[in-house]
Amino acid sequence: MNETVQLPIDVNTIRTLIPHRYPFLLVDRVDELDIEGKRIVCRKNVSINEPFFQGHFPGQPIMPGVLIIEALAQAGGVLTQLSMGRDAQSKLFYMVKVENARFSKQVVPGDVLELHVTVKRVIRNMAVYYGEAKVDGEVVACAEVLCAGTRE
Repeated sequence: MNETVQLPIDVNTIRTLIPHRYPFLLVDRVDELDIEGKRIVCRKNVSINEPFFQGHFPGQPIMPGVLIIEALAQAGGVLTQLSMGRDAQSKLFYMVKVENARFSKQVVPGDVLELHVTVKRVIRNMAVYYGEAKVDGEVVACAEVLCAGTRE
């Protein structure tokens, strides 16, 4: 895909780029894309209707931190697919390592989770992403994520 990508990119287009589906598709929209700079900003609208809120935690719903990290990884996957001009049927990437994960604030229903992801480096069939999840401009979580692709 080239730099003429029309923004924002909606969830229907995202579904053509990565294989995730409800209830595990955690990227709702792409708001910013810089293929040259290997950077993307996506969003996840956090709703009380999310299935994980039934048990995490009843009476005080909080988005699980592991799902915030997964959302960052999915945003990285969208960036990789867009920069390589591929679709969801192309080579799959799997999260294989998370480093330096930090959680500084709870994410609750009604929040809009902004997923800021950059590619730090690409090594053969692997990519290292740095991601920050923000709510109202404030960092609520960050991590480095290593994803490895399947062999073609």
